[in-house]
Amino acid sequence: MGTATRAGHGRLAYPRVASVGSGLALAVIILAACSTGSVRGSDPPLVAAASNAGTTSTPSLAPPRVTPSPNGTSSAPPTGPPPVKLAVHAEALITAVPASEWALIVSTGAWHPGCPATQQTLRRVEVNFHGFDGAVHRGVLVVNADVAGDIARIFTALFDRGYPIHRMVPIEAYHGDDNASMAADNTSAYNCRRASQANASPSASPHANGRAVDVNPWENPWVDDRCGCFQPDAYYGTHRAGPAVIVKGGLVWTVFTAAGWIWQDNATIDYQHFDTGYPSVPR
Repeated sequence: MGTATRAGHGRLAYPRVASVGSGLALAVIILAACSTGSVRGSDPPLVAAASNAGTTSTPSLAPPRVTPSPNGTSSAPPTGPPPVKLAVHAEALITAVPASEWALIVSTGAWHPGCPATQQTLRRVEVNFHGFDGAVHRGVLVVNADVAGDIARIFTALFDRGYPIHRMVPIEAYHGDDNASMAADNTSAYNCRRASQANASPSASPHANGRAVDVNPWENPWVDDRCGCFQPDAYYGTHRAGPAVIVKGGLVWTVFTAAGWIWQDNATIDYQHFDTGYPSVPR
């Protein structure tokens, strides 16, 4: 996320650390790339299905969380996409952004005149992830070409360690609407947000340059300074525990920062956000 004065949703300085070790395995599969937009508020379609690299027992993961509400009832964002075949490996694959997907990015407003990234400078990173339902799903992140290798290695490491992710589809599935994407608990990367949405200036914004990722935003909300409140949900703003919650020293923090990425590079709390620096510069 971000506003006119911040990197993701804000700006803080953190030291750089060593890169991820080269020992991380990057299994590559060949599959047809497919990703289409969907009507806002509905579950976006599942992107390319993974081939079966073998079978394994279903990992022991917590079920989808239910957020307590003040009136005693419970609420939760929509459930994730249907599972693909259970896979042993993350099977990360980096490809160019096809013309059909770029047309969706433009038509939904995730790119508009003045945005720094282009179809040629962006890449699709397709990778398997463990869903909240305990099954394996295929996800897509659109990122800058100069960080695509980082993202493939990072999400391979998260897969290998069993980290659960609710949903992972490109922002055009939500018509470029970051609020809708967060409310669906969608892990996403590239988005050159419109002026009506919280964002840094496009030239400086890590998201607009494809060098930022928001991970499980429902469990890792940010403080929107326009209301001084946590978005998309307040419960996890103060309840910082659970298998998908990101904390300093935890799994997600360790894997990202070991690759040189910065957590909460912002002026306000932004638990979901990682980037490579602000203003965004090539790796």
